[in-house]
Amino acid sequence: MAGQSDPNVSIFSGEEVEFMAEDEMVEIVPNMRMEPLNMLCGDFGPFYPQMATQVPMWLAIALKKRGKCTIRPPEWMSVENLTQILEAERESQAAFQVLPFHYVEISSLLFDYASGDISDLYMVRSLINDIRDARFLKVESSLESFEDARSSAVKVKNLSAMEVNVVRPFVGRALQSFYKHGSPDLVPNPEAMSARRSQATDNIQRRTLRRR
Repeated sequence: MAGQSDPNVSIFSGEEVEFMAEDEMVEIVPNMRMEPLNMLCGDFGPFYPQMATQVPMWLAIALKKRGKCTIRPPEWMSVENLTQILEAERESQAAFQVLPFHYVEISSLLFDYASGDISDLYMVRSLINDIRDARFLKVESSLESFEDARSSAVKVKNLSAMEVNVVRPFVGRALQSFYKHGSPDLVPNPEAMSARRSQATDNIQRRTLRRR
């Protein structure tokens, strides 16, 4: 995968992040009858007309392309909920509101393949774009604060997959690794680690090697 040549700075392309998001579960309403689908990743179905069921996003898209179902947008994509999230994001310059880890990719996939199933499509799209912009501004501010403080740790809660992917290369230049989404674990300062390694090495008594 892209970005895997450097283990310290792992970054995925937008397409790769979106590919991972396709495993997220969504609700569909079939318009046909079909026996259960037995996949390596699990069993889905049986499917009955007008009876909602949960399937992975990739399967929902495949059925939607064939005109076999409609896709129900998740509850967090309602205009009312998105409006509240946007207001909260703008009010707090430090905290990030709780959203699905793949909210950017999920909404993008639904806009591309199930736009007709989304009520108030243009309003929903506008609100999500505004939320994304507001959060990215806070991500930039957090990075600036981190650099100014020369901190040895980073702790940011509720970042999404795409936001983590954007942040990782910047932090990766200063840190050996980036903490996992939602984890309270601290990240070691690589300069301090390097200094400790050098000191430890100097304290080891060196052995004179015999010539062969």
